Amino acid sequence: MNAQPTALIAEDEPVLADALLRQLHKLWPELQVRGVTSNGIQARESALTMHPDILFLDIHMPGANGLEVAEQVIDEWPIEQPLPLIVYITAFDEYAVAAFERAAVDYVLKPIRPERLAITCLRLQTQLAARQGSGPGPMEDDEATIGKMLSLRTSAVAQQEPLRVLQAAVGNSVYVIPVEDVLYFEAADKYVRIITFDKEAGGPEMLIRTPLRELLPRLDQGLFWQIHRSHVVNVRAIERVSRQQQRLRVHLRGRRETLDVSRMYAHLFKAM
Repeated sequence: MNAQPTALIAEDEPVLADALLRQLHKLWPELQVRGVTSNGIQARESALTMHPDILFLDIHMPGANGLEVAEQVIDEWPIEQPLPLIVYITAFDEYAVAAFERAAVDYVLKPIRPERLAITCLRLQTQLAARQGSGPGPMEDDEATIGKMLSLRTSAVAQQEPLRVLQAAVGNSVYVIPVEDVLYFEAADKYVRIITFDKEAGGPEMLIRTPLRELLPRLDQGLFWQIHRSHVVNVRAIERVSRQQQRLRVHLRGRRETLDVSRMYAHLFKAM
């Protein structure tokens, strides 16, 4: 890690971004803020280029929200480097903020108050010092970060009654698909592709318009696991998981294709 800690700010309101930058300079002069971005796409690209120690992410940004940016950054972060510490910037009310506290993820409320930001800086300094001292190892530290991310995302999504069937339009027909017959779901631009157990080569491609993030809460969580931001797989279809170049890959029963497991979901595949 750098002798002087580094940070990236992602905030789409220029006045708030400038206020945060100025307050950080006063409260933590040693912190090097390497850049300020105004949307989620820029935030992801800058984070993966600069590899800062800390990310300040606005929850609501154009392009991608703070939670989505964090997941993408964690997924693509170099394996040999500890994950960045993440602070969310939010205008949520006190009830919604309880989700952040339960997940033990740090946050600052808009408008940003210097006394609250000072507490955040102290927490960050403590965690960075622990990484250099006798604190948890990089693997344990990263697992804790991922666990907090998943806990926060889960608490923000209301679980719904599981779907039993799906309806996918193909040409002039509408296919009715029992959910338990789905092998896996795959995000495809603005659609989600449905791959079933009995899908034959050359058969019709079945797509639905519901985004994967909206579909997931409506699936049986015991039957369908998200293993990547682009894939949700039926656990009955998983034969084994292999490690290839420090990445996990899911092998499906009776299928040639394999599916990547992102860093966010690697914890799902630990031997009992």
